[in-house]
Amino acid sequence: MVQTNVWCSSGAITPDGKLVQTGGFNDGERRVRVFSPCSSRDCDWQEIPNGLAARRWYATNHILPDGRLIIVGGRRQFNYEFSPKNITANTFNLPFLLETNDKGEENNLYPFVFLNVDGNLFIFANNRAILLDYVKNKVVKPYPTIPGGDPRSYPSTGSAVLLPLKNLKMADLQAEVLVCGGAPKGSFAQASRGNFIKALKTCARITITDPNPKWVMETMPLARVMGDMILLPNGKVLLINGAGSGSAGWELGRNPVLSPVLYRPDRKIGSRFKTQIPTTIPRMYHSSATLLRDGRVLVGGSNPHAFYNFTSVLFPTELSLEAFSPTYLDSKFNGLRPKIITPKSMSGIGYNKRTNIQVVITGKVAENLVSATMLAPAFNTHSFSMNQRLLVLGNDKVTTCGNSAYNIEVTTPSTHNLAPPGFYLLFVVHQNIPSQGIWVKLR
Repeated sequence: MVQTNVWCSSGAITPDGKLVQTGGFNDGERRVRVFSPCSSRDCDWQEIPNGLAARRWYATNHILPDGRLIIVGGRRQFNYEFSPKNITANTFNLPFLLETNDKGEENNLYPFVFLNVDGNLFIFANNRAILLDYVKNKVVKPYPTIPGGDPRSYPSTGSAVLLPLKNLKMADLQAEVLVCGGAPKGSFAQASRGNFIKALKTCARITITDPNPKWVMETMPLARVMGDMILLPNGKVLLINGAGSGSAGWELGRNPVLSPVLYRPDRKIGSRFKTQIPTTIPRMYHSSATLLRDGRVLVGGSNPHAFYNFTSVLFPTELSLEAFSPTYLDSKFNGLRPKIITPKSMSGIGYNKRTNIQVVITGKVAENLVSATMLAPAFNTHSFSMNQRLLVLGNDKVTTCGNSAYNIEVTTPSTHNLAPPGFYLLFVVHQNIPSQGIWVKLR
């Protein structure tokens, strides 16, 4: 049982498998809560009363290459800090967060934070981003403003992902970020007055490793605010949940978007989006989504009200859970779907190591279309999955072992900058059809 208020907080899974949960509202705003898995019924939260140096409400967390946790921003906090606390200083000023703060609306909360392949942090707030050397507290690179200048951060609330990292052995490895949806500037104030402006219909994509980076704009099939972006094991991105107009906040969203959309990053621009079968349940403010080990996406929540309201409201408090099954789970693909035999779940793997994965595939195998992927567990809240990261290991060699069994040789990530230590879901993908994931520990 948690002892303090976790409302609008943040969190992450640490390299040793603990759930660390930081900040919140009122008595919870400086708390760090740690849940350590155990096999008995005595597992419970450990609360650290002053685990944070500053009050953190609507902040963002990310796991660093050394296994520490960085906590960035939050309401009226234009700084960052580390957990466990850094011994040299408690908080580090980040003027970028003040510069991106819209008066009366903020639009810089829950900033989108991603670990770049060079070890620096890509931090996006409002409508632009920086590359931060958090060790030296120095901005390495400013990125241009998104064309159009509309905000994408809470409460304008778009979403973002670091697209799958590929070709991990290349010296000039590229990293790309995709930011989708949100609400035009002024939407929060207008919605508070009963005027619900149509959400943004655009995505912006940028190569953050490029020496001269530029945003490339794309148009979604559906406008969306408060949507979630979930990386799938085969490298596609699912956009799900949210509203077609309004803003994040109590009662401020309208026109629920019931149809998920699949984004296929490797296709040519103009052919990347595909609308999926709709749900019947609106998932508005305070909804959530996360990838399951079997490849489904678990979807839950929606409560645009200050209390639990089940009747006489436009969008009742939603207590149900549902699962979205991507097309790759259709039974017609059973023969193409790999089943991992070894390594066993919870196995340890090292950095820059040749690793063998044994699978069974009953159908005809296209060896050049077999790949292994690793997905970091994410902490999802307010339309952003913190620490979400997908690495494509590819395959070095595929060997037939007989009786539909195959050995896939892969090379694990070479550095902590590519993949911080900790637990990952390992998948084998054959012709875009992923296996069920198994947990591995990168150390």
